[in-house]
Amino acid sequence: MNRTAEERQRAIVRTARASGSVDVTALAAELGVAKETVRRDLRVLEDHGLLRRTHGGAYPVESAGFETTLAFRATSHVPEKRRIAAAAAELLGDAETVFVDEGFTPQLIAESLPTDRPLTVVTASLPVAGALAEAEQVSVLLLGGRVRSGTLATVDHWTTKMLAGFIIDLAFIGANGISREHGLTTPDPAVSEVKAQAIRASRRAVFAGVHTKFGAVSFCRFADIGALETIVTSTLLPAAEAHRYSLQGPQVIRV
Repeated sequence: MNRTAEERQRAIVRTARASGSVDVTALAAELGVAKETVRRDLRVLEDHGLLRRTHGGAYPVESAGFETTLAFRATSHVPEKRRIAAAAAELLGDAETVFVDEGFTPQLIAESLPTDRPLTVVTASLPVAGALAEAEQVSVLLLGGRVRSGTLATVDHWTTKMLAGFIIDLAFIGANGISREHGLTTPDPAVSEVKAQAIRASRRAVFAGVHTKFGAVSFCRFADIGALETIVTSTLLPAAEAHRYSLQGPQVIRV
């Protein structure tokens, strides 16, 4: 069947969002077009902010209209996320109060935190609260609010108002995208508010995220790169690119 470029591109975005990524060769076979046609489609979709191209394929950018669920995130780039989380947890230092963001990588950070000394953890994430609730020396403060089904985290004015009353030593922040030009971004305005308030409330902020987040831009901007003390990612982010981020202020750790 002969599809228009627009129909083809819509189909490509649907496939990418359903499976987490697309492959040029597989798409060319599925759509009955040349690989070069698929590559051209991917370039257009990247220009429109819907996909990010990789070597031999692409993956979807999280946007106002599309966001992956926590369940999906728990299945992608897991070894990389575990390495990043362990390295991020080591930045705890002498912090006694910590904010842990929603998302799968922050959840792994929470599980990597030491439980043999007094620590107060503030979070909007139900899974993070659950992971730490039974640790005797850890006091968990769960921020109240409306629970978002995809991420199992609270948002809205109840959440931000409670957060505004705290002065926190260290915030572990996640994002759907991080770019030198647009800073830290996330698809949902309500989530963006919570993240922005967490950074305002904290003396130090650490961003932890996989290499695919870099260069991606979502809908709502909540912080500049300069607001971060440290960025923790993996060696899959090229050293030269890591250096460009460090020029804006934060230390960049690649593991």
